[in-house]
Formats: sequence, C-alpha cells, structure tokens
Amino acid sequence: MEKFSSMEYRRPDFAACRKRLAQITKKVKAAGSYADYRAAYIEAEKVITEVYTMSSLCEIRNTMDKTDSFYEAEQKAVSSGNAKMSLSLQKLMKAAVASPLRKQFDEEFGPQLMKSFEMELKLISFRIIPDMIKEDRLSQKYSKDAALCKCDFRGEECNFYGLLKHMESTDRDERAEAFRAWAALYEGVSEKLDKTYDKLVALRVRKAKKLGFSNFIDYIYPARGRFDYTAADVERFRAKVWEVIVPFCAELYKEQAARLGVDAMHWYDEALVFPEGNAVPEGSMPELVEKAGEMYAEMSPETGEFFRFMREYELFDLETRPGKHLGGYCTFLPDYKAPFIFSNFNGTSADVDVLTHEAGHAFECYTASRTLPLANQISSTSEINEIHSMSMEHFAYPWMESFFGEKADKYRFAHLCSAVETIPYLVSVDEFQHRVFENPGMTAADRRRVWREIEQTYLPWRDYDGNEFLSNGGFWMQKQHIFLYPFYYVDYALAQICAFQFFLRMREDRESAWNDYLKLCKAGGSKGYFELLEYAGLDNPFAEGTVEKVIEGVKEAVAEFRAKI
Repeated sequence: MEKFSSMEYRRPDFAACRKRLAQITKKVKAAGSYADYRAAYIEAEKVITEVYTMSSLCEIRNTMDKTDSFYEAEQKAVSSGNAKMSLSLQKLMKAAVASPLRKQFDEEFGPQLMKSFEMELKLISFRIIPDMIKEDRLSQKYSKDAALCKCDFRGEECNFYGLLKHMESTDRDERAEAFRAWAALYEGVSEKLDKTYDKLVALRVRKAKKLGFSNFIDYIYPARGRFDYTAADVERFRAKVWEVIVPFCAELYKEQAARLGVDAMHWYDEALVFPEGNAVPEGSMPELVEKAGEMYAEMSPETGEFFRFMREYELFDLETRPGKHLGGYCTFLPDYKAPFIFSNFNGTSADVDVLTHEAGHAFECYTASRTLPLANQISSTSEINEIHSMSMEHFAYPWMESFFGEKADKYRFAHLCSAVETIPYLVSVDEFQHRVFENPGMTAADRRRVWREIEQTYLPWRDYDGNEFLSNGGFWMQKQHIFLYPFYYVDYALAQICAFQFFLRMREDRESAWNDYLKLCKAGGSKGYFELLEYAGLDNPFAEGTVEKVIEGVKEAVAEFRAKI
C-alpha cells in the first residue's frame, strides 16, 4: 500500500459499474445454491467498495482545498454518478432480500444487514435522483461558502477556527474582539447560508414526499438507521437532559464565572476555564502526533498497531489553512482498509481531542475491517460510532501528562466538564431540526426566533454580550451538521451517555472496560443499536434512570478532578 499522497485517484466508471451490478443481480436471482448466492454478494461488494474508495479519496481531497477546481468538479461528477448508481443497488438489494437463500445468509452473517437493505429499499427511487444530486451540490456550496470566510485579526489571517483560539485568551478584551470578528464573519455570509438552507429544507421535504413519507422527519429516522427508537423517544431524552443535565451545567458555569472573576459570563468566556489560561498542548503538530503514537503503543497492542499504520501511510490532514473545509472528520478507504483523519489544528486542547476523538473512529474502522467478513458490516449507525470516538477521549486520560505536562489535571477537569456541558447544545440542535421540519415553511427570521427560544431553554446561561446577530438567534448556522448531515447531532448526546459509562467503569476496572470497548469496536455494525449496547455491557440511554445514574457518577468524578487542580 502506498502513502495517502501517492494514492491515485481515478473517477469511477459508473456506467461500467451499473452494468456489472445488473449482471450480479441476475446471478443473485438465478442462484441455485447458497454458495452461488453468497459468491454473487461478495462480488457485488467488490464493485461497491471500489467505487466508495475513489469517492472517499475525491471527497478528502476536495475538503483539503475547497478552491481546487479539479476536485470540485470531480466531487460533482462523483455525486451524480453515485446517485444514479443507487438504482442499480436498489435492484440488487431487492433481489438479495427476496431470495429464499437469504435465510442462510442471515444465519452466517446475522440479520442486521438484510434488515437495513429492506429499509433502504423504501428510501431509493428514480424519482429522487435529481433531488439527491441537487442536495449534494447545495451542501458543497455551503461548505465552500463557509470555508472561504476569513478576516484579518491583529495582523493574522484567520478563518472561524483560527478565531476560536483567540477566544481562549486570558485577555478578555482579546476574547471579546475575536468573538465580534467571528460573529461578523457569520453575519456577513448569513444571507448566502439562509438561502442555501431554504433550498435544502424545501428539497429534503420534497424528496421525502416523493417516497411516500408524510414529512422529512418520518423519512430521516429510517434513513439514519434508527430502527430501535422514534422521534417521541428522542423528545423524552431531550426532556431528561433539561431535567437532569441543564441544572448541573448551570452550576458548572456559575462556578466558572467565579473562578474567572466575572459578574456575567458571556459566550466568549465559556471556552476559558481557568483565569491563568487553559491547558494547551506542548509541541508542534508533528510532535503531538509522535506523542499520540507513544500513547497508543502503551494503551494496547491493538491501538499500537493501528496508529503505526496511520503514521506509516500518512493518513492525516491536521493543520488549518485558508480554503480548507471547516471541522474534522474520519472517513474510510475500504480497498486499503485505511481510515483517514481530517482536522483543523488551532493550537488549543481541541488538537489533542482530535487525536483521541477522530482516532477513536479510525481505530474502530481499522479493527472492524480486519475482523468482520463483509465491508457493509464495518460501520454502525452514528449513535454507536460516536461511542467509539468519545470513549477513546476518556480512555486517553492517563496519558495527558505527555501532551500537557503539569497542566494535565486541568485538561482532564476541563475536558470532563466540557463533555457534560456540550450535551444541552447537542439536544438544542436536534430540537431545532425537528421544529424546522415540523414547519418547513419557516422564514430565516422564523428560524432565528425558534433557535433563540430553544437556546433559552437548554442554554439559559448563554449571553452574547449584546451582539445583535447572535442575540436574535443567528448562532444556529455555525453548526455544519444542520446543513450537511440532517438530524445527525443528538447521536453525540446519546453516545456521550454511553462513553461516560465506559469512563466510570474504567475508574473501577480499566481492563474490563477496555475489553468491552474493544468488543464493541470489533462488532462494527453487525448488530442493531440496542443489541450492540447490550453486547458491550452498556445501559440504554433511553431507559428510565440511565441518565440520572450516569450523571451522578460524573458529578463525583468532576469533584475528584476539581480537587486536583
């Protein structure tokens, strides 16, 4: 295998792939034995993974530089090709599900895969192909518009991520100035983003109705693989967050305000945990990667092998730069069995969070792809996938001295508090999306009003220091998931409740907790959500009493961490 930079991109021959899939579909229908049926499915997976590998390679390079016209054009071509190929996949899945030989397939590989195929058959139609293509192009427009935003801040060219670093300054005037610059960037591009989101909402509703769903919410739950719970369950979970977690967060912020010596916490104060400054990692990007390598080598044989592979083949793009897509992610190149980690380092503790969070995703992909027999089993739904990443952040706690030196205890305290404090924001984004698609005719002003109402419910401490744009509800548009990955955000909150369970178990019996975590990673998406939770020994976040029990344990850990700083 070559290093990432040397991997050759070739646009998939979608016409040839559709033809091959049609031939394989005939084989599935004509299969006279399970051996023939099984061989046809494996052949189909080979075609699909070849396309997915090139599609992922194209997407990575497109996000690395949103000004690269070649990969921008390729991304459009690949998106269109994949949308058209979905009809060929639909015919293949239909044949596989309908075959009397399916029962033996379920016995060998488990029923989860065919169950997901049955649901996907309800979500694919030639009628929505143009909408799928338009949706991807609107998503690309959003990504490019946001990526190109920049300003001059005290002589430094900064994008959104660059400004966040200044909002952790010990100088409150600098934090406030960076905040105003950050808000101005979003306000300056808000008209474009509002128009893009108007189109995305209308298009998503239209797509759902073409498929026979009454609204987009009824479509997106099965589309996200949510077979085990409903929107009503999520609503009850949000209520539990408001009841149990919001008051705890209010206490933490009140304590933080006293620590900082401010009468009123403004949003730009929230990121500064200690008046003398947050713990920041010691070392350059290559040095942090080197330290991560040492950490994973000591953590377990499996993590050591995984991270050596990542470094050997340079499967990272970590430094922020102009024109680069915002945020961070982990994706997968199946033909190479290779994860890829993308981020925007900005000189804060978030850089270390990336080397644990995204590495958790990458570790699962690496492990499951070498354990499970089918490529379609490697990844689970996001409620499970985010357990892999968030739990890894906590499992890494014992090695934080390597990254932060004498400030390691401050990092652990701040990280644990932040993990709790993020949950109310996560469910705010979820409720916002439900509200939008319950009333898709909302105007941009309506959306701002709704966001501000939700914010005041789940984030009652939030104060924008008189900034009109944000005080009137403009903050919602800084969350790219709303534009790019609809309804993908409450998943983080559900996963954090489970990651906290691994953390609390780790404090009692690290080996047992790690072994169950490793089991979960190896299981990939071979089982359903609730089944995987039980398999890993995790309490269901929707079950009565789970949130209360977990948060009580976290409160005790916060108190213990507080005593050390």
